[in-house]
Amino acid sequence: MSGEVEIRRAVPGDEQAIADVLLAGFSVFRSEYTPQAFAVVTPGADEIAGRFSGGAMWVAEIAGEIVGTASVLPEPEWLYIRSVAVLPAAQGKGVGRLLMNAIEKYALENGFARMFLYTTYFSTGAIGMYEKLGFKRGRDTTAEEWYGTPGLAMDKILQGNTKQNVVGS
Repeated sequence: MSGEVEIRRAVPGDEQAIADVLLAGFSVFRSEYTPQAFAVVTPGADEIAGRFSGGAMWVAEIAGEIVGTASVLPEPEWLYIRSVAVLPAAQGKGVGRLLMNAIEKYALENGFARMFLYTTYFSTGAIGMYEKLGFKRGRDTTAEEWYGTPGLAMDKILQGNTKQNVVGS
């Protein structure tokens, strides 16, 4: 898989490709998740379609093929980042970093002072990327609070944004 990575906002019609990326990206760790947790991180196209009204979504393309995705959900305290995944064949090409850069730009443009995400300890590559991008490890999340799969909360304070955010204003 070669070519330049292009990041764009997801549009209706991208749902199945996004669902396919999530399934492929998270399947590498399927045995580490409980069945319930795996179902949550790999929503189908219908659920993805419903997310268009809840927050922004992005896709990464190489040569016109969707190879990565990420989405956000504005919350009162922060911009919650969810569903970040890259096809295994496209990993190591900077796709995740470019998606995260698009999210940070969105957060800054929309007045968010903090970005927040959950990840799992077995997603070591993702944790390393998040740390390189300035995310700090927060509290451990217990198996009881996330469908039987423990993990880690991480966040990043955005410099220059002093207001909480603009949701609801």
